[in-house]
Amino acid sequence: MKDLFDLTLEQNVFLAKKLLVNNIYYTARLEGCNITFPDTQTILEGVSVGNLKMQDVEVVLNLRDAWKYVLNNINMPLNLDYICKINYYVSRNESLDWGVLRYGEVGITGTNYKPKIPDKEETVAKIHDILNSTKSTTEKAIELFLWGCRSQLFWDGNKRTSLISANKLLISEGKGILMIEEKHLPEFNKKLTQFYNSGDYSIIKKFLYNNCIYGMSIDFELKKKYHSADFGD
Repeated sequence: MKDLFDLTLEQNVFLAKKLLVNNIYYTARLEGCNITFPDTQTILEGVSVGNLKMQDVEVVLNLRDAWKYVLNNINMPLNLDYICKINYYVSRNESLDWGVLRYGEVGITGTNYKPKIPDKEETVAKIHDILNSTKSTTEKAIELFLWGCRSQLFWDGNKRTSLISANKLLISEGKGILMIEEKHLPEFNKKLTQFYNSGDYSIIKKFLYNNCIYGMSIDFELKKKYHSADFGD
């Protein structure tokens, strides 16, 4: 899998900010929140919305804070401590414990797969292996996301934490944004369940690569032309 986009850090941060409301909305829907895009936008603008569960509102606000942390610390190295910090914001006040690795057993609804309790040293080594492989940044980001989902490193918020962590990697390297639009959620959820049971990355990786990587095109000749234009009176 080759990288689909090649942006500067500044351009990719700009893109992330432009798509932030969309990304938060789609991620909330990924978690099954019964919320609309206008509701999401209103919450992020600091206005209360009636007839919404407080739990759904908290998911949106926690996603906002997690993204704020990432965009304010985009140059920090991506490691387990960074990922734990993302989970701290993502699952704050809604998890048994947040910002620390899971220390008990959990199951995943709809699957026979039961993830083991994470070992810190093994987790650090796996993150290092993913980030330092010879694969493209895009492929590494997708693998990081999927591995985080299946490993269930935390008590709650694993998909959200893993998705934002993958986006941190993409943004840092100027390779776009990973965003699962609502229209792709049914197929994604089906493939994710299959992935949980099988551990086979190939099918869901291809699906995410073909449908869920976003970027923007830069016309450098036009940029040069506009910058050289005479704006004098």
